[in-house]
Amino acid sequence: MVIRAIGRNIIYQKWISMKSNQVIPNDEVLKYYFYFMQERMNMFWRKVEGSCHAQWSNDPILRTYKFTNVYRATDRVSQYLIKNVIYKDIECYRPEDVLLRILIFKIFNKIETWEYLEQKLDLPLTVETFNPQELSVILSERQQYAPIFNNAYMMTGSHVLYDYLPTKHEKWLTMVKKEFVDANLFHAIIDASSMEEVYDILRERSFLGGFLAYQYTIDFNYSPYLNFSENSFVKAGIGAIRGIKKCFSDHGSCYEDAIRYVHDNIDSLRSRYGFSDFRSLPGHEPTLIDLQNCFCETDKYLRAKMPELVVDNVRIKQRYKESSKPIEFFFPEKWNVKLDKLCTKPNTKVLMLF
Repeated sequence: MVIRAIGRNIIYQKWISMKSNQVIPNDEVLKYYFYFMQERMNMFWRKVEGSCHAQWSNDPILRTYKFTNVYRATDRVSQYLIKNVIYKDIECYRPEDVLLRILIFKIFNKIETWEYLEQKLDLPLTVETFNPQELSVILSERQQYAPIFNNAYMMTGSHVLYDYLPTKHEKWLTMVKKEFVDANLFHAIIDASSMEEVYDILRERSFLGGFLAYQYTIDFNYSPYLNFSENSFVKAGIGAIRGIKKCFSDHGSCYEDAIRYVHDNIDSLRSRYGFSDFRSLPGHEPTLIDLQNCFCETDKYLRAKMPELVVDNVRIKQRYKESSKPIEFFFPEKWNVKLDKLCTKPNTKVLMLF
């Protein structure tokens, strides 16, 4: 149930928990979710087709601020993970090595950090060569002049078991050694019978809350060693929850019900709100993880579009900065994405890396 309370010219949305399994859209707001999906995807295709930034969209909000792509896997960091961390020279690594490499990359979630590690390490990163102390020394050197963590995720790195270690990266790396490598956990993940089981395994590790456990589950599933449908499980993150609260009068028994509602009714909802021209990746419609992400991005969009609709955050923090580096897209073969070659065109006017 939604109660609208007016105070000091700002309308605050207050949600009162009620026992209900019914999902009830707020049509005046949910329509912007489908608008965002269609227009953000149009921007993706225009960028691929070589249009300049000013031609990507007539929407000043989408042109000004940084929003992720509709498809999680098409964002720059995810593309690097899939192409350069998982599938590059994959025949040289055992399945458990590939999962370890995914995990270490995602803890920092920063391309420059991964490339620095690869440059400094004498041997490729594997389960056998993994040495938290060696990695920590290298990263401490890097940290003297450059950030090693991406600011996309809040990596708190605090847990009583590892408080004896002085730095956040030492705590994370030691946790990986003790709770993944020494515990032989990668084999348990590979042997899991469902995506939810992988999530449950990860959720029990130190530092890994629900959001990170789900994100890492999706990342592991990009590899050829986990083959679960992305539509078999979903977990709403805090940003998605804010978007869901804005877009629904009642989200059902849990926030994930609203995401599944959109997935199960996506064609009729697109038609209902007038956004039936969504151009998907060939052979691959958005899945639950993409729909979850889009609720997070819709929350951001609504902060500018409907500032009177307040749920926690009240402004968009990051402005868009165009990169001079193109992305040559690569997708897991099991997705069967039908593309000869898909690549964003390089921006020769701006020399900015992000």
